[in-house]
Amino acid sequence: MSNCIFCDIVQGTIPAAVIHSTANTLAFLDIAPVRPGHALVIPKAHHPTLWDLPPELGNELLEALQNVAKAIRKATQADGLNVMMNNYRAAGQLVDHAHFHLIPRQEGDGLHLWPQGAYPSPEAMQSTAAAIRAALA
Repeated sequence: MSNCIFCDIVQGTIPAAVIHSTANTLAFLDIAPVRPGHALVIPKAHHPTLWDLPPELGNELLEALQNVAKAIRKATQADGLNVMMNNYRAAGQLVDHAHFHLIPRQEGDGLHLWPQGAYPSPEAMQSTAAAIRAALA
């Protein structure tokens, strides 16, 4: 895929701090980390979002995520770890190649994710749930 920085990393034309590689996945440190040890796990083949990933790649991606996450926690002595994925620009996806963020966390590190809110009423919550169920049907 041309014009994809992650495809260039997979091809070796752009350097990266690679920490794990399998036949179909690659993990490397993020060049703009939220915290030291922040890594990205990607499929080697170009797939823009989660919904474009072939289901048969799921087990290998999950295994890579688990192995890399355990290593990051051990190496950084993290108390916890966020696993995040942004899909599409509105959700913060900056590179159009599916990728998972692994962010090591420490108790009291000051990192706050997103503010939570509430539905205006129980009826509004049930209406949203019904709309999602209908979309699944």
